[in-house]
Amino acid sequence: QVQLVESGGGLVQAGGSLRLSCAASGRTFSSYAMGWFRQAPGAEREFVAGISRSGGYTFYADSVKGRFTISRDNAKNTVYLQMNSLKPEDTAVYYCAADRSPIGTNRQVRSYDYWGQGTQVTVSS
Repeated sequence: QVQLVESGGGLVQAGGSLRLSCAASGRTFSSYAMGWFRQAPGAEREFVAGISRSGGYTFYADSVKGRFTISRDNAKNTVYLQMNSLKPEDTAVYYCAADRSPIGTNRQVRSYDYWGQGTQVTVSS
């Protein structure tokens, strides 16, 4: 089992940047593919970005491609989401999640096994 704690959210103006972090407990962090999701008020939780166990493969939702970058440091048990050129429509609670399946390229909420509590990102226009 792994516990996830997100940090780094906040209020930023459109065009600005934020870096989210997700710290994982346990000694098996490198056994999990990791993902970032977000949920806006009244909307379903949606995939944002994912990264393979080694960090060698990353994949993104079309809405954030070219603006967001996911990365991980397995020595620090941490996954990051660098968000640049933020837009008001990026406003949401952002969650990190861990996927223990061997495929490691899942984009669906139901494919992830462990979730953090979320961190609020608000982008003002």
